[in-house]
Parts: sequence; C-alpha cells; structure tokens
Amino acid sequence: MLTSAPRPSPVTATLDLDAQGVQHGHLRLPYSRDDSAWGSIMIPICVVANGSGPTALLTGGNHGDEYEGPAALFELAQTLDPSQVDGRIIIVPALNYPAFRAGTRTSPIDRGNLNRSFPGRPDGTVTEKIADYITRHLIPLADIVLDFHSGGRTLDFLPYAAAHALPDKDQETRCFAAVEAFAAPYSMKMLEIDAVGMLDTTVEEMGKVFVTTELGGAGTATANSIDIARRGTLNVLRHAGILAGTPDHQDTRWLDMPSSDCFTFAEDDGLIAFALDLGQPVKTGEIIARVYPIGRTGLVPTEYRAAIDGVLAARHVPGLIKAGDCLSVIATITEHP
Repeated sequence: MLTSAPRPSPVTATLDLDAQGVQHGHLRLPYSRDDSAWGSIMIPICVVANGSGPTALLTGGNHGDEYEGPAALFELAQTLDPSQVDGRIIIVPALNYPAFRAGTRTSPIDRGNLNRSFPGRPDGTVTEKIADYITRHLIPLADIVLDFHSGGRTLDFLPYAAAHALPDKDQETRCFAAVEAFAAPYSMKMLEIDAVGMLDTTVEEMGKVFVTTELGGAGTATANSIDIARRGTLNVLRHAGILAGTPDHQDTRWLDMPSSDCFTFAEDDGLIAFALDLGQPVKTGEIIARVYPIGRTGLVPTEYRAAIDGVLAARHVPGLIKAGDCLSVIATITEHP
C-alpha cells in the first residue's frame, strides 16, 4: 500500500530558529476570512540562543483564558540576557493565539481545543494546523518542554507544577526532577481525565522531559501566581543547564492523584455551595459541596462527598454548575512523586 509523506506545514516562522542571539518574530499561519482575503494569524515567538547547550520550549496560552504562563513568558522574552544562556530558549507565550486574543479556552475560529488537537494536521482546521507545526517543527528541537496551564474561567487550582507517571521510568524520573526544580508551592503526580490529543502526551511520546502546571485560575492571574510562574521558569532553565545559576529551591508539598476517585462530577444542574476551600483537608465521606435545585425553594440539595482522603486541589468556579461539570479534585498527600 502506497503512503505519502505528510504535507508541509502552512505555518512559517519569520525568524531563524537556529540563529544565535535574541530574535522576536511570529509564526505566520495563512487564514483567509471575510475581513482579510489573504490574511494571516500571527503567533508571537521569541528565540534566545547562545552557545551549544540544550533547548527548552516554553509555552503558555495553550488555552486562551489561562494567564499566568503568558504573563511570565512575555516578561521573560523581554528581559532575558543572552549572555546568561548556554543553549536555546524558544518562547511561545500564547500558543493558541486566536483563543488568547478572545480570552476563551477554545479558538473562536473553529472552536478547537488546542490541547486536545495534537498531533494535529497540516491540512486540518486552524487549531489542527497550529498543533501540527508544534509537533513537527518545535517539539523535535527541544530537550525539555514547559507548558503553562491554570484553571481558566471555570476552575481554580492550588498552585502546582506537575508531571505524569510514564512507562519509561528513567524519563519519568527526569520529568519529576524538573518539577521539583520548578519549586511551586505544590508538586503533583498528575492523572488526566483523558490524555488523548494533549501536548503533554505528544511530548512524552517523543521521549522529552515535560513539565506542566496548574497555577490558579478563575479567569485571571494574581501577583502571587505570576511570581510562581516567573520563578519556576527560571528554576527549570537553571536545572536544565540552559541558564546560568542554581535553582531557587523552596519548599514544595508533594501531592498525588492516584485514581479516578480524585474527580467529582456534577450529576445535576444547580447552585453550588462548597463546604471547604482550596488546600483544606477532607476525609472520605465528608461533604465537598451541596448543589441546590434553583427552580423552587424547599427542595433538598444534592450532597457531593469525598471518595478519598486528601486535600481540595481544584474546584468549580462559577456559582452555577451543570450536570457533567467537574466539581472538584481531591489530591492525596505524599512524600515524593
């Protein structure tokens, strides 16, 4: 059976990914639309290179309503001193640029969730084309990838850096060493609800070191969460030997998501009233939240209880919740990943 090579990516970089020094440019994706027949989407990118050390790929805005990563990475691109670099740092602060401009989780162009679209397609939707370029042209250059996330407009998290359990235990060890170097207030051995189509999975399957985060959320960023992102980025770069200096080690509390019992999903629409706040301990069987029917008074709320002992690591943000929404995540406390 004949097979053909994949089509070239329609995305072109306006800078030289291999050049030394500091460059600021764009990843240009042609996008013909009503208001611009020969228009393009211009995704900002910065490359800082000096010497022959490793390469780090730093990304934010994978979801467009998550702001800690973009805030830290736009600052880093503006302030990084190339004389302190041994290697290459590729910074894409707003990976799903259409979603970032719109302040939405998914793209306003095609409703694409970039972090469920990997490895992408060069002849697919706008979101799939972005994923394809990252998969084929950026990830292969990298030794380590740091992809920033938070809860967006609908979730709020304890501020943590995370990696995943992996079949390759040597790779897993290297990933968790980078998480520890990040030195967020919390460090997580993370379980995904569904890892298909994620940047995480794509990077890990290529054998790279991958670190992700959940640094708050609620559709905004705080001075504290941005500072965690800024400090963590520098720590990871120092840990990788790309940036001069040693990581700024701070205490981190290790958490685990050992099974699907960590997740609680709403089974009814209604008004949510939490019984505890982020970071508070909870025992198996204790009430996490009550969901009140809102059609009339006098109706009994549905009680949602913890299936495991742990701490509240994530919670639904809007006051109203719909059936199927993630209500909470309970993480267990552990000594190490």
